[in-house]
Amino acid sequence: MNASERIDELIAGLTDWRGATFARIRQCVLAADPDIVEEFKWMGSPVWSRDGMIAVANAHKGKVKLTFAHGAGLSDPDGLFNAGLEGNARRAIDFLEGDKVDQRALKALVRAAIDYNRNHLKKNARGAQPKANGKKAAGQANSGDA
Repeated sequence: MNASERIDELIAGLTDWRGATFARIRQCVLAADPDIVEEFKWMGSPVWSRDGMIAVANAHKGKVKLTFAHGAGLSDPDGLFNAGLEGNARRAIDFLEGDKVDQRALKALVRAAIDYNRNHLKKNARGAQPKANGKKAAGQANSGDA
């Protein structure tokens, strides 16, 4: 069974409001960019990636949580982030029963995460020049520095 089929199965197993909410979140994430990759990791969590991880979703007892890997680095003009606000990297959206999924805003946030991945993660991967022991020399500049 591939990742998408496993996610289909996970959503189908959520027979209350969380299943419908999870499905709407997934639809928005996938609609944001045709090249997003779905994965199923960490003992049953849907993960979406494009040039690096975008977000992971989980269904909890009273909520569906969508956690953005680099959410702290994203602009959130619509104020979707409502959880994990104290973290240095991640930010999350907790969807509670009765919450609406703002499709326009969520797609924009996913696109911002993709832009972040392209502008920060790839740049850092290209700029890293490890020494023989795998560590960067002290004072060595990245190719993007200067």
